[in-house]
Amino acid sequence: MSNTAGFYPEGTLIDSPENKYYLRSTQTLSEAFLQGRTLEARAVVCTAAHDLVVDLGCMKGVIPRSEGAVGIFDGSVRDIALISRVNKPVCFRIVSLGSGGSGSEPAILSRRAVQEDCMRLYTGLLHPGDVIPARVTHMEHFGCFVDIGCGVISLIPIDLISISRISHPSDRFFVGQSIFAVVRSIEDGRITLSHKELLGNWEENVAGFCCGETVAGTVRSVEKYGVFVELTPNLAGLTELREGVRIGQRASVYIKSIIPEKMKIKLIIVDYFDANYPPEPPEYRITSGHISRWRYSPEGCGKVLETVFDAPDGGYQML
Repeated sequence: MSNTAGFYPEGTLIDSPENKYYLRSTQTLSEAFLQGRTLEARAVVCTAAHDLVVDLGCMKGVIPRSEGAVGIFDGSVRDIALISRVNKPVCFRIVSLGSGGSGSEPAILSRRAVQEDCMRLYTGLLHPGDVIPARVTHMEHFGCFVDIGCGVISLIPIDLISISRISHPSDRFFVGQSIFAVVRSIEDGRITLSHKELLGNWEENVAGFCCGETVAGTVRSVEKYGVFVELTPNLAGLTELREGVRIGQRASVYIKSIIPEKMKIKLIIVDYFDANYPPEPPEYRITSGHISRWRYSPEGCGKVLETVFDAPDGGYQML
């Protein structure tokens, strides 16, 4: 499903010419108010009562606590969701402009109203397999939280970020990064996302490498039988054990053989070292539309790795 309804992660609108126009004066703010426009501006303070004060440029705006987010009023969303918006863009609709919109009184704004529309007209219509834009908001050891529209948050579990396993989502992403994701499942209105299906299958990833090359990699796993070195987020090869090699280290590896029927790459470590390189931006094979079925493993391989989004029960399956 494409985002034709126009609901995007917070921060998308703030620098747009249209948004800047409506924040230019009390007169243009009045236009936005009468038209029911969704705008964005920076939250500068969260008061002791957890109201958000927003800098509208020509005047101040206030998002009362109860209007700060869907779920705040009934307690299903904690106040940290408001506190964490300070110094960041927030979306809102103008509820009132005070006495005549002169700017002497703060405008009253609602972020909750925009989120409700987003959930009704966009996220509530999503299905497993839909590819959508998202923006990274924060990360925990178990996964990456992303804004999928107007501050509506979803989770990408760490094991669904890429085929190559990572120790923490920060190995792959940074806060504020714009990415794409695919809807994995929807339960009681809660959307869980996946990411690995957008990064290409085994054949697509291995096509960039040849036997005899020495290439860059990252150590992702040290097992009793060998060391897994990541060549791309969706491709890793196995080397023999090497004393002193640790997870997270960078390595240069010689490609000894590529075996499609076993979905294996055999490597030899040439060198390994510590280096703090920033995460590479994802190279997406898919950035829009709908995925019904995605197969990672190559044809003829005895091991099948496949994701079925349009499962018979309307859900999601991993094979």
